[in-house]
Formats: sequence, C-alpha cells, structure tokens
Amino acid sequence: MLQGKEIILGVCGGIAAYKAAELTRLYIKANANVHVVMTRAAQEFITPLTFQTLSGNPVHTDLFNLYQESEISHISLAERADICVVAPATANVIGKLAGGIADDLLTTTLMATRAPILLAPAMNVNMWENSICTDNRQRLQNNGYRILDPISGMLACGWEGKGKLPEPAAIFAKTLELLTPNDLAGRTVLISAGPTREEIDPVRFISNYSSGKMGYAIAAAACQRGARTILVSGPTCLPQPHGVERIDVTSAQQMRTAMLNHAPQADIIIKAAAVADYRPATRADQKIKKSDDLDMILALEKTPDILAEIGEDKGRAILVGFAAETENLLDNAAAKLEQKNLDLIVANDISQEGAGFDGDTNIVRLLYRGGRIEELPLMTKEAVANQLLDRILGLTL
Repeated sequence: MLQGKEIILGVCGGIAAYKAAELTRLYIKANANVHVVMTRAAQEFITPLTFQTLSGNPVHTDLFNLYQESEISHISLAERADICVVAPATANVIGKLAGGIADDLLTTTLMATRAPILLAPAMNVNMWENSICTDNRQRLQNNGYRILDPISGMLACGWEGKGKLPEPAAIFAKTLELLTPNDLAGRTVLISAGPTREEIDPVRFISNYSSGKMGYAIAAAACQRGARTILVSGPTCLPQPHGVERIDVTSAQQMRTAMLNHAPQADIIIKAAAVADYRPATRADQKIKKSDDLDMILALEKTPDILAEIGEDKGRAILVGFAAETENLLDNAAAKLEQKNLDLIVANDISQEGAGFDGDTNIVRLLYRGGRIEELPLMTKEAVANQLLDRILGLTL
C-alpha cells in the first residue's frame, strides 16, 4: 500500500511513545521506508534501538550530526519525505511549530519540509483544552498541518478525558488517506460485506465462510480516496475501517433494508457481501432438541435478491457485483452481470489457492458490459480494492 513511500516519523516525549513502535511496524508491513526522528524527551520513554530494529534504518536524534558527509540531516530528511507524521505530538512541539521555533532535529525537519505533516497529539486533558494549546492547533491547521484528534479515556496521569493517542491503526489509515489521490471526493460509495446469518432457532443458523475482508478493504480504500463511504456489514470480527460509516446487520432481510435505504444517495454501489441464498421457511422459537428416533428435515425458502432489486432501479449509480464460484466461472459471472443489470462484476474461483474465503489475497477477473474481460493476478485484497476503484473511475460517473 505504501510501496516506496518515505515516511518521517517524529516521536516526542510522552508515555504514548511506545505506541509509535507499533505504528512503525504497520508502516514497514505496508512496504514504506521509515526514518524515525526522536526528541531528547522521547528517549526517556523508549530507546532508539527499538525503532532502529523495527525500521531497519538509523534513528535520528541529534541536530548537529551529519546524516551523510555531504548532507545536513534535517534538510536531507525534509527533502526525502513523502509525509511527516508526529506521534505522539506533545503540547510542547505543537507550541514550537505554531510559534515558528526550530531548535531540535524534529522541529527543524518539520519547518524545512514541503511534504504533508500529520500530527497525532497525546497529552493531559487539561493541556489539550488549554486555550493557548487550542489556539496553537488552530494556527497550525490554518497553515496546512493535519491534526488527528486524541481519543477519550483514562490517561496515564490518572485523569480521564480527551488526550489519549489515537490507535496506531487509525494513524496508519490517516497516513494512507493523505498519500492517496483524492479522486473520489464528493462521491458516496455504498458497500456490502461479510456473510449473513439465517436463524433456524435461537442457537443455530445458516451462513457461509465469508470473512468480509474483501468488502472491508474496498470500504477502507474508498474512504482513503475521499469518498463518503457507507459499509453495510454482516457479522464479522473485523475492526471498522477508519472514517467509514458502518451499519451492522445479521440477516439477508436486514441487509436488504439497509442497502435499499441508502442506495438512492449512492454514486457507486458495490455488493461484496456473501448473502445466504436460502433461509429456513420457519424459525423455531425454542431450541430444537435432538431426537434419537428422527432425522430433521429443514424446509428452506429463497432470500431476497438484493442485487437484482437495486439493479432494477439503480438510476445513474455504478453498480458492481461479485461472483464467487467453484465452476464455470466466466459463464456464471457473465450471466449474473446481465441478469442483475450490473456495470461490472468481480469474479473469483474460490477453489483456487489464494482466492478463497477468509484469506488476505485474491485472484479476480473483471467482466464489463460489452464483453471485455480483464484478469488480475494474485494480489492482496487491499490492492484488489484499489484496482477495482481505478476501473470504476474509468466508467462514466
């Protein structure tokens, strides 16, 4: 996701500095090149060796050390940065930057860079609410700095309130957003994801192996690209993507209601959910007890065809479906494309290694109206999500 991106990660002195280690790991996992700059106070909480081990790069701590023989360190770092992230950002560094003070390596690097700067503050709630700190943040925002507000909770100092460093995953998501083209700004994207559950009785249900990872990846990518993103999710164990509006549902009927309610406001509708095709014709009010003498016969009825209903009255929206198949992949997907009035369908053979349910990768073929077929190789579901959004933007919106 961040292949080849140069990230300057500033770490200031605060108990939340330990979370910057996890943030570094997330950046490295996404194939970014991370250069950590630590203030003197930060080194009282966590050692430079930790960040050097995680990033694979020397950690920068001293304003007056040469990065290379011919380079001044803060200028070299400032010029190479695709983005600068400060986590945690203390009231002290916020005040310095707002006042134009550059008296250590971190503040001189931030003053010298032309890259986007993201600050993730962490401090005592009274410091956060202090009018001077508030004015300093506003001044920085007026000058183009991005600030990811802290979250509320029990603080290390014993106070409770707003001041906790946002979770590393949220800072990571905001970084992605700032480094991603804002090509879906002003659009509303509606996505369904995950399985549905159709109850047999209070303890049993019919469902499938869908994890929701593909739909969640699309939702995260759409949000990072500037879209208002609405995710209608069946039961999953996945965390909510940062900035996404999530509506939790359980059954096919609940998913139908949520999708039809939001479809009229959507510019792009992507149905990635694996909706159960059948549900019990009747649901038992009490647990069905096992009988030694009788087998149980379960009568089933069809669930609503959500995609077909949306396709009948999609208006100007781009409508995208998914076809997870085990045989006759292209024939089945092409028929679904036509029958459901889709603009594009994403087809994958779930029997292929790397393309099944609950994995982190996928192998897909994109079928367009008019007969064109595009095959994508094995890639992460995040990469598939962005490839899909690229293709949707190529359609008429």
